[in-house]
Amino acid sequence: MRAWAAILVTLLLAGCAAEAPVETPAMYIDMATPGAKLDPVAAATMISQYRQNNGLGPVVVDPALMQLAETQASAMANANKLDHDVRAPLAKRLNGAGYAAVKAVENVSAGYHTLAEAFSGWRDSPPHRANMLSGGVTKLGIAASYAPNTKYKVFWTLILAEPGAV
Repeated sequence: MRAWAAILVTLLLAGCAAEAPVETPAMYIDMATPGAKLDPVAAATMISQYRQNNGLGPVVVDPALMQLAETQASAMANANKLDHDVRAPLAKRLNGAGYAAVKAVENVSAGYHTLAEAFSGWRDSPPHRANMLSGGVTKLGIAASYAPNTKYKVFWTLILAEPGAV
């Protein structure tokens, strides 16, 4: 009787476990999928943890930098071109948006399908790593733009800044 009860409980638990949906962690969402949404808070958390592991302060999402990053990623996707200056140099884009910054740095990349891949690519590239570990920056904007008919499919922009007085 106990054996049957144990089997029944096991089957019931297995049935419940099979029904639970498995959600993809934000850093592994495939941005080369129509409608995929990048989670900027997850990105800020990932980059902040990396910075903290290297003795630096965290960064938080800044709506103005988010817009600037989105515009840059979209411009690269529309031009099918990986280029910091596809629209204009970063300083000119910041000034044009009225964003006063004491310091601002930018990482762009293309071809990475997930936030984890983009982060790893930046971390493993000395100039991109230096940007992520830039002292004084406290704000972040990040975007991924999907362009299915391009060589790279996904274009990324990360802007880190230390805001200044207007």
